[in-house]
Amino acid sequence: MKEWKQFLEPYKQAVAELKVKLKGLRAQYELEDVHKPVEFVTGRVKPLASIYDKTLEKGIPFEPSAELAAELPDIAGVRIMCQFVDDIGQVVETLRQRKDIEVVEERDYISKNKPSGYRSYHMIINYPVQTIHGEKSILAEIQIRTLAMNFWASIEHSLNYKYKGELPDEIRHRLERAAEAAFQLDEEMSLIRNEIQDAQQYFSAYKETSTRGYGDQNWEGGTRK
Repeated sequence: MKEWKQFLEPYKQAVAELKVKLKGLRAQYELEDVHKPVEFVTGRVKPLASIYDKTLEKGIPFEPSAELAAELPDIAGVRIMCQFVDDIGQVVETLRQRKDIEVVEERDYISKNKPSGYRSYHMIINYPVQTIHGEKSILAEIQIRTLAMNFWASIEHSLNYKYKGELPDEIRHRLERAAEAAFQLDEEMSLIRNEIQDAQQYFSAYKETSTRGYGDQNWEGGTRK
């Protein structure tokens, strides 16, 4: 077990660092007072049970190795959620220009979704992690998708886990229809994007003004020291 902990530790470090850096993108857009293409960021290291299933699928030994690291580029995974489909392209271009990561592969499942209806944009990157033994470059996967795409993908993942990848036809067909409905939702939201952004800016400004006024009243009333 110690070997696995040592093997996975750089991946945990990479996920933690990437989450901080990618969340920083949102803060930078806020400072520029422009639309924020990044809604929120999550990350995880693939559990050993999932790694085991992948080794069976690929026919490779279930043991920490360079072969395992090369065959499973998504042991470290980070997911970026966006409000609008157009935001995804903006995030992808931003990641391509970064100097702290090297994009080695891209898979566009949005313009050409999977037969199941799955939509997302995947980027496999090389990411350097600094360890006490020196720099170690590992592969990691970044997924960029909308909130609607993420909702659908989470449900599909749960159902696939329950049925061990063999979904009943009725559920599979319903999922396909749901995927199309989710994409139509994204399309409709894109059509009224300007109205949505104006409303969000108005709401944010209203909250800030209300909070400031409440704070001033507390201060004048002597409740704040």
